[in-house]
Amino acid sequence: MLDLLGALVLVAGTVFLLLGGLGLYRMPDTFNRIQAGTKTTTLGTLLTLAGVALLEPAWTLKLLLIGLFLLFTNPLSSQVLARAAHRTRVAQTHEVQVDRLADDTGETA
Repeated sequence: MLDLLGALVLVAGTVFLLLGGLGLYRMPDTFNRIQAGTKTTTLGTLLTLAGVALLEPAWTLKLLLIGLFLLFTNPLSSQVLARAAHRTRVAQTHEVQVDRLADDTGETA
């Protein structure tokens, strides 16, 4: 039963990673791509780690540490990438009407 549950969780993680790749292709600008990539890779990788933990219970502690590291670093790295893209004035989609970061830092949009 644990093997079946582990396999299902692995498949769910793979589906989220696949959707993340599709999001990187479909999103209109850099900021949306960063968002799509970060959210789906975080959840997809965590589900994959959980699936492996269900299949190999002896590895659970190591996989938990990897998951915690991922939870701390992935959102931070995406925030740094988005801020660097904003500072270098990477083009945004024409649908952006409000730029809160420019408002907060006193920059002109």
